[in-house]
Amino acid sequence: MRFTRLAALTASALTLALLTTGCGGTDDEPSGEAAAPAAGGPKVVASTSWVGSLAKAAGVTDITVVAPANVQHPPDYDPKPSDLAAVAGADYVLFAEFDGFAAKLKDAAGGKGQLVPVELENTPAKIRSEVTRLGGLFGTADKAAAWLTTFDREYANFSSGLKDVAPIPPKTAVSHLFMAYWAEIVGFQVVGTYGPQPVSAGQLAELTAKKPAVVLANAHLPGANPEIPGAKRVDIVNYPGADLDLLAVFRTNAERLGAVLAS
Repeated sequence: MRFTRLAALTASALTLALLTTGCGGTDDEPSGEAAAPAAGGPKVVASTSWVGSLAKAAGVTDITVVAPANVQHPPDYDPKPSDLAAVAGADYVLFAEFDGFAAKLKDAAGGKGQLVPVELENTPAKIRSEVTRLGGLFGTADKAAAWLTTFDREYANFSSGLKDVAPIPPKTAVSHLFMAYWAEIVGFQVVGTYGPQPVSAGQLAELTAKKPAVVLANAHLPGANPEIPGAKRVDIVNYPGADLDLLAVFRTNAERLGAVLAS
């Protein structure tokens, strides 16, 4: 019965992926950094697809993303002068403080576009606060509220569906520090974290001694995740694809976490 529930969840996720715009969220997304502009709307330049996805969720349609969506670790992208050309004509320039090229964005803005730092964390509370804030800033509060209604409904479905098939007691997991909150969706018990610094030999020994069932790995930093004998690795994504569909990130991770539960 539990596996039937998991199969239904996976099928539902796949159906949503087909019915909604794009099914991104994986590292092999084709590049393409701009959504179709709407007449009269603000022009937004976003540092990465994650930042851009929040602008799109808030109701903006004219979005240019600096770091291509298919870059492995977007914050490390080194933009060319041509990448920064759009910044000069932007109404708003959105970036995360940990983006390595944030200073270049600020310089390129030249005081014309409004600089807007964005807090990135794929938790419901943070997504709600940032989308609501951006919707108010852009004058698109109604569109932001409508998107959040859809997000709340789909997140509840993902979370309850995964927890319904989760074993009791819960699986134990070690996680990259930036991915640990994904354990809440499925109900994993996080017994240790690692990163953002490289894992030392001593830390690896400590994590291995905890005998976790799962490693929640950072898919955007493939070389930073430890291999622990007996633990199943789940590559978790935070950055959406070129379609800037933040919900696709949740669909992708729900499917990957569901596959671990099924095994």
